[in-house]
Amino acid sequence: MKILVTGTAGFIGFHLAKRLVERGDEVVGIDCINDYYDVNLKYSRLEIAGIEKGDIEYGKPIVSKTNPNYSFIKLNLEDRDNLNRVFEQFKFDRVCNLAAQAGVRYSMENPFVYAQSNIVGFLNLLEACRNSRIEHFVYASSSSVYGLNETMPFSTSHNVDHPISLYAASKKSNELMAHTYSYLYGIPTTGLRFFTVYGPWGRPDMALFLFTKAILEGKPIDVYNEGKMQRDFTYIDDIVEGVVRVIDDVPLGNPNWDGAKPDPSNSVAPYQIYNIGNSSPVKLMDFIKSIEESLGIKAQMHLMPLQPGDVPATWANVDDLWGKLNFKPKTPISEGIHRFVAWYKKYYNIA
Repeated sequence: MKILVTGTAGFIGFHLAKRLVERGDEVVGIDCINDYYDVNLKYSRLEIAGIEKGDIEYGKPIVSKTNPNYSFIKLNLEDRDNLNRVFEQFKFDRVCNLAAQAGVRYSMENPFVYAQSNIVGFLNLLEACRNSRIEHFVYASSSSVYGLNETMPFSTSHNVDHPISLYAASKKSNELMAHTYSYLYGIPTTGLRFFTVYGPWGRPDMALFLFTKAILEGKPIDVYNEGKMQRDFTYIDDIVEGVVRVIDDVPLGNPNWDGAKPDPSNSVAPYQIYNIGNSSPVKLMDFIKSIEESLGIKAQMHLMPLQPGDVPATWANVDDLWGKLNFKPKTPISEGIHRFVAWYKKYYNIA
């Protein structure tokens, strides 16, 4: 298939594009390469994919030097005219949107960035998909949408009308917008609520990266909610496997969907929502212990209160993913952290 993947200079997009190309798909990647975190890491990911930094020009497709089935375009999703030109030029079969302004805390400092990237950019993609008759539009949502929900594990059948960060609200809005286009125009859409993704080439603003860096530098780590946190950490390879299976599985709509008892996870329209999580929440202190064991260094901890926008625990119910796609993540946290630490030391030349 010919697949557009947005966010391919980012963590998940980089891994997904690599996997799709390896299995024989023709992939076009888009990324604006913003400076939310170290752009050198983004350019390094692109270089691994065969895209040289010096060749990148805004709006210009570049063919990978290592695989002719991969092309990259630096582009903002808010740039509707150029985005439409890309759709017209490449005539995609399917689209996977992993581009977004990430970060819960950052959304409190820079709210308008989220409206532009996560809402306006998303709308531009939906319109392009409608005009191009795309077979399937897959997009990243987030476990953050569960907000004030306390029923564990989080199920896609639960109500998610109480987000506690603008980031989460923007992701919830994506799900609502996607359903509207599925219903009005028959565009098959699938939203994926990712649960705390980690692994090699991960984001520098995430806990694993921050903790590893600080411990190696002999600096204290900030431990929020005084360590009384739980996260359903999900390894990148499991996330990518789930995304690939979802891309291949086009929703048809549920003929038994009942508007009197509406299930938020699907619809009479060709619309579907999945959780992708390890379904095995890890205590933050156990997470830190695994990092210490992989590094062979004891962490200095700075205990802090729960931060605005953060939830104390996440836990994914993946029954739908297992029932419909026969898949659920399985990588143990100790193994995933060990692989990340090995990558981190190699990337930063640490003995």
